[in-house]
Order: sequence, then structure tokens, then C-alpha cells
Amino acid sequence: MKQGGSEAAKRRAGESAAERVADGQVVGLGTGSTAAHAIRAIGRRVDGGLDVTGVPTSFQSRELAREAAIPLAELDEVSVDLAIDGADQVADGQLVKGGGAAHAREKIVDAAADRFLVVADPTKEADVLDHPVPVEVLPSARTTVAEAVRELGGEPVLRRAERKDGPVVTDNGNLVLDCEFGEIDRPDELATDLSALPGVVEHGLFIDLADELHVGTEDGVTVRQLSGSE
Repeated sequence: MKQGGSEAAKRRAGESAAERVADGQVVGLGTGSTAAHAIRAIGRRVDGGLDVTGVPTSFQSRELAREAAIPLAELDEVSVDLAIDGADQVADGQLVKGGGAAHAREKIVDAAADRFLVVADPTKEADVLDHPVPVEVLPSARTTVAEAVRELGGEPVLRRAERKDGPVVTDNGNLVLDCEFGEIDRPDELATDLSALPGVVEHGLFIDLADELHVGTEDGVTVRQLSGSE
């Protein structure tokens, strides 16, 4: 698996997407190291007079937005104009997300937005999705969902917490199975199959949601329009 990209590349991607934010907009604030750069950049623009409202996708993004003095609202209070979020892998406009175990709320916010901008570094790009797919499950359904994932050809592993005993627990109080499927030739079909499993809260396949991809490099940013969401 590719290692994480440089902070300079992540920062350029995040700052590039942050420049798309217009005065008066409601912005979905993604989770992860690259989205964090976008949040900080938006905060600097707010400090300069930009009038925006943020909708955080996790405890992490909420705390970072507060530090950046970005006014916040809940999703049920506003309509989201633009969402900016990272990805664990991008291939042909489709995404695997959930490395931060926030993909359930991320998907709700990103799908609700009029436009969804993905920020990434070059290590996140691939020809075919093959990253393990995070699946958030109700704790009581862990065993049955794992068995069903195996029947779909996957190998589920319960995500363990770092620097503490036990599993990762999401902001929603659920568990995460990281499911290895190898190369995912039909991510749309796999997404449908995973969504149909009883006990699955949400999975990390983001199908036909992204509108624009900002890929930061050591010396610039490549911006591509994605056709999958049209």
C-alpha cells in the first residue's frame, strides 16, 4: 500500500479547494489530514472577512473549525453548498473513505452538498480501487456482518484502536470492519451489496458523489472535473 503523501502536497490540495469557497456559503468540513489544511485555510479567509458557515463531519473537524473560528451549524439546520473532504483512495472518480472512521457522517454531508470537492495527494490515486473498505457496523452485528462480507469475497478485520486497548469506536458509538476485497472492478455493485447487509450503518465506498478532484504535488495542484456525479 502506498505511504502517505507529503504535508506540502496535502496543504496545496486543501488550500486549492478552500479557494473555491464563496461568501455566504455553507461548507461541509471533511475529516483527515488533507481536509484539515482546507479547514485552516478557510479559517484564515474567515479571519479576513469571509462569511461562511461550516458543517463538521466529525469531532476532529468540529474542534479544528472551532480553533479556526469558523461559525458552525448542524446539517439539519442548513443546506450545504460545498463540501471539501479527503479520500483514502481515488480511481475513476470513485472513492474509498473511512480511514478516520468518520465515513458515515462524511457521506451524509458530502451527498447533501450541491458540490463535493475531493482533496488528495498523488499517493491516493489509483487505476482501480483496491484499498480495504471500512464498514461501520452496530456492535451486536459485528459477527454476522463479518460472515456476510466473507460471502461477498472480502476479508474483514476489526479495526483496533491505537494507544488503547480494544477496538476503534466511531463518533456514532459503532465498530469498524476494514474489509479487503483486492481489486474492486465493480465498486457500484459492491457498494449496493454492502448497503443491503443488516447491521451495516455505512460503508466507505463513495460512488458518483465527487464533482471535482484537487491533487496537490510538491510544486502545484492539479484540478480535474469528475463526471461520475453528473
